[in-house]
Amino acid sequence: MPESPFSFLRSLSKRILHNPLMQRIIRNTGYLFSAQTISAAMSMAQGVLAARLLGVEGAGFVGIITQFSSNINRLTSFRMGELVISYVGEFSANGRRRHAAAVFKAAMLTEIASSLLAFAVLVSLAPLGARIFAHDPSLAGLFTFYGISVLANLMYESGNGLLQYFNQFRMIAFITVGQSVLTLLLIVGAFLTRGGLDMVVFAYLVGKVILALSISGAALWQARVVWGAGWWRVSLTVLSDRRSDLIRFAINTNLSGTLKLITRDSEMLWLGAFSTPVQVGYYKIAKAITNILMMPVTPLITTIYREVAHEVGSRHWPNVRYLLRSGSILSAAWTLPASIGLILFGQWVVAIYGLEFLPTSYINLLILLIGVIVINVLFWNRSILLLLGMPEYPTKVLFVGAIFKVIGTVLLVPHWGANGMAVLLTGFFLFTTGVLVWKTLREIRNAEFAPAISTGD
Repeated sequence: MPESPFSFLRSLSKRILHNPLMQRIIRNTGYLFSAQTISAAMSMAQGVLAARLLGVEGAGFVGIITQFSSNINRLTSFRMGELVISYVGEFSANGRRRHAAAVFKAAMLTEIASSLLAFAVLVSLAPLGARIFAHDPSLAGLFTFYGISVLANLMYESGNGLLQYFNQFRMIAFITVGQSVLTLLLIVGAFLTRGGLDMVVFAYLVGKVILALSISGAALWQARVVWGAGWWRVSLTVLSDRRSDLIRFAINTNLSGTLKLITRDSEMLWLGAFSTPVQVGYYKIAKAITNILMMPVTPLITTIYREVAHEVGSRHWPNVRYLLRSGSILSAAWTLPASIGLILFGQWVVAIYGLEFLPTSYINLLILLIGVIVINVLFWNRSILLLLGMPEYPTKVLFVGAIFKVIGTVLLVPHWGANGMAVLLTGFFLFTTGVLVWKTLREIRNAEFAPAISTGD
């Protein structure tokens, strides 16, 4: 006799909610989800006020300026958060405290050096960026001014990774909400005083600086609690036997991050270069709405990665499969209904930002939703391969996708504008996610039958 829908839902609920692994994930996700939900609402309010204050072109300028700075920072970044979670987790699980502290120290020093390099590059390229992407050389000063956020990010990724591994999700949530409140208050002030582009950029800058400095300070405190006051004196030579693994991991995550930067995190710059700031404004609003759809899934990515890192290290492959399946179910439970809602009521949502964004931003939104649904539900498509010791594979897949997306940008964006960029991003999501999910499941299946390798300190 077929199982009734209610019986299925009860068994599904029991399967997810009564498992200790998922209980911990749901608790930690709850902290970040609450923060992300509040931040999403505030982010939308910030975007609405900024868009109504500055108009379509002004919103495009804000997107170009902020993305220019963040992308240069990502260009030199080695995604130290992932490295910290992976290797601090590995060494901590084996009781190698000095090695774990050394990993965090090495990650922190590397990130500081890369941030200083990024700021130097940003200052030198700001005039060129203003001319090419914003088509307005007079904005070079604002490009440089917002670049201060790069300096504040000296150890943000490393610190965030450390806080995640040591289960400080409530602290991360508190900091996230606090900076969102501050940013919103500053933008409200700019709106009420009829401020200009410079005041809006200043508001976003303050929020970024507060977030980065607060996370960094909390991470230094956490390191002291776990490893003692003198943790930073540990010699990096204790990592000599793993140096090649660490460098390989960092380089490949940097390359993957760079390819993601080119293909999915720099569309506003590509649009600015091959189209106009007005098209950037249309696209910025569509991306802002889809980002709100993705925000509740972001904390799930973080908490699942932490738990899977532990299970992979312990070679508990059934638990790994369970976590991935359950994570996708939880994500789909939010993503699918929310996407249907945006399809039905998306025009009204776009109209909140201003009627001048219709209909282009709504068409962008519909196209982007296809890709967002896929990457939301299969959010673990790349990160698990890092834990399985295959950091190069995602890089290769992203590289192939990047080639086609860049070619498509040159051919389509000058004629189709924001709609062309939306089509290209969705196509990129479908291709890369499909390949990486196939490879991840195949490697997990192979790992289940591989002999365990013993390690010692």
